[in-house]
Amino acid sequence: MLIDWFTVGAQAVNFLVLIWLLRRFLYRPILKAIDAREKRIADQLADAAKKRGEAEQERDALQLRNQAFDEQRAALLGQATAEAAAERERLLGQARSAGEELSAKQASKLQAERAGLSQALARLVGEEVMAIARKALTDLATANLEERISEVFTRRLKELDAEAKATLGAALRNSAGPALLRSSFELQAGARAAIQTALDHTFPAPVRLQFEIAPGGLCGIELSAGGQKLAWNIADYLGILQGKLNALLDAQSRPPPAAAPRPEPVKVPGAVPAPQAVAV
Repeated sequence: MLIDWFTVGAQAVNFLVLIWLLRRFLYRPILKAIDAREKRIADQLADAAKKRGEAEQERDALQLRNQAFDEQRAALLGQATAEAAAERERLLGQARSAGEELSAKQASKLQAERAGLSQALARLVGEEVMAIARKALTDLATANLEERISEVFTRRLKELDAEAKATLGAALRNSAGPALLRSSFELQAGARAAIQTALDHTFPAPVRLQFEIAPGGLCGIELSAGGQKLAWNIADYLGILQGKLNALLDAQSRPPPAAAPRPEPVKVPGAVPAPQAVAV
């Protein structure tokens, strides 16, 4: 069998051309596709690892945030509890203060009412005492109460001690206007003259007087000048009665104390028993 070398050569050339074409158009694209796929898989693995790391970091951050939230919640709960306790104490304090203020107001109102009652009673007693004294003086001494008050004021003016006389005298000298002589009744001409004479004998400088009636007060006379005054009033005597009346009202408004057991009296031979107190 004869070999056709031309055919063999052509086939060899064709085979080489086929190999080149396969390498050119098939093998290289396949290698490139394989390399691209491997690179894509590696990139996907790297991205997955990165995302896993990010997820782990986010998980750790979330745990930290949850822990911080728990701590903040506990702190807020403690603060809210403390504020609620403080608010409770504040409201209780306000309630106590309001109760004390209300009690104080009621006590002040009761005190004012008692003081008004005491003053009204004292004024009524004073007016009754003055009426009785005026009638008694008119019947027994043939002189009215106003004259006796003028005499008592004149006597007190003459009996001033050195210090009081110096103080009142300086006030009378330094006064720009006349001295004010106030009385709860109309002074008669004789009483005015007696008081003026007593002033002239008591103080070296002449004293000018301005007479004024103050009908609102109890019977009395008051001499005032330069911030100083000399007065005599039945109210001075009624003040003691008013003080005793206030003490009596205080004693009646307080609850009675618990009675303490009274000790047995010691019998002394020959001793006289003490008289029992009689309530009036």
